Amino acid sequence: MKYAFARLWTGNTASGLATWALPFILGLAVLERSLSAVDLGIVLATRTAGFLVAVPVAGVLADRHSRRQVVLWAGLVAGLATPLIAAGMGRSVPLMATAAAVVGIGQGACRPAFQALTAEVIAEDRRQRANAAMTLAVRVTTLVAPGLTALLAVVASTPVLVIGTAVLWLAAALIPPRGTFTPVPAATKSRFVGDFADGLREARRHPWFLAGLGALTAVIATGYSATGVVLPLVSRDRYDTEAVLAGGLTAYTVGALVGAVVIARWRPRRQGWAALIGLGCYGFAPLSLLLPVHPAFVIAAYAVAGLGIELFNVPWFTATQREVEPGKLARVSSLDFLFSYGLAPAGLAFIAPAIGEFGAVPVLAVCTVVCFAAPAAAALVPSSRDFRVTRVPAAPVNGRS
Repeated sequence: MKYAFARLWTGNTASGLATWALPFILGLAVLERSLSAVDLGIVLATRTAGFLVAVPVAGVLADRHSRRQVVLWAGLVAGLATPLIAAGMGRSVPLMATAAAVVGIGQGACRPAFQALTAEVIAEDRRQRANAAMTLAVRVTTLVAPGLTALLAVVASTPVLVIGTAVLWLAAALIPPRGTFTPVPAATKSRFVGDFADGLREARRHPWFLAGLGALTAVIATGYSATGVVLPLVSRDRYDTEAVLAGGLTAYTVGALVGAVVIARWRPRRQGWAALIGLGCYGFAPLSLLLPVHPAFVIAAYAVAGLGIELFNVPWFTATQREVEPGKLARVSSLDFLFSYGLAPAGLAFIAPAIGEFGAVPVLAVCTVVCFAAPAAAALVPSSRDFRVTRVPAAPVNGRS
């Protein structure tokens, strides 16, 4: 069990690091003037488009076939396409964009498969700690990788660093262990649309999932997007220093690290409510930007937001793996990634024009209210209390149970 988890953890961490590193490395290319900011936006946009297209398809495939095989092919696709991004750098933006779209497809395909594979490899009573360990690895990577990448850039060119992410994708493809899931026999398989609709019906069986996903999507599309746009402006215009920007982002990651450590062992009595309270803590981030407070309060607010997001994420993943029917888990997980992460770019695209039209203050005020109100509304759904649907016993027949 420990060996299998170590392989799963390593593969998942490699995919997360490859996903995170590419935008940062391409940002170095912009600084070196081998790539323009507009070209960077095009490449990252096509990667996101590939991700969004692949997630629902991969959810169906991972429930039809071996989750391990889906992870393998997703990692290979991303790993083999990545060197083409390096080859097109400074030469062909269309080549870079096309390759980035293929990488996005691999990235999107592995997400629901990894979620379902975790439920296969890890026993139910250990999944919360396992999910916490995996998210902890992502946060540590986010904290230390910028400095490490900058150091590597001293001795290696940007194209070489991009190819390094291809190696990470190959590790994500080859290292994870086999699972125990038995796919549906070929004779009983339905069409893709029917399978995807079956996943939607499974999600509807869990009101807590729909409520929580709605709250998460609202927080990411408003609060996360607004703070991503406004924090650099506030750091520059209100405090006249980049230190607030750097401090806020670092505090968010540190808070998330603390949250992952805490939730690895903490078992609140009402786990769903505790998780939604954690999600609501993100509202302190736009609130701190709305008010003329000392920079320390902005940094503290971001730390609380980071802490809260992991107090939500880990129980949320664990509950989904526990409650959803195993044969439909990848499809339901794909809905999670599709709506929560998929609407983040839409939020970013909407927030900037809204700030230009109405100003930062009203936009931040609306985002603050949404971040606090959406999780509170989700908590009103009865099954959200424990992220679990209460099974009602069958009614007695003729006085007998």
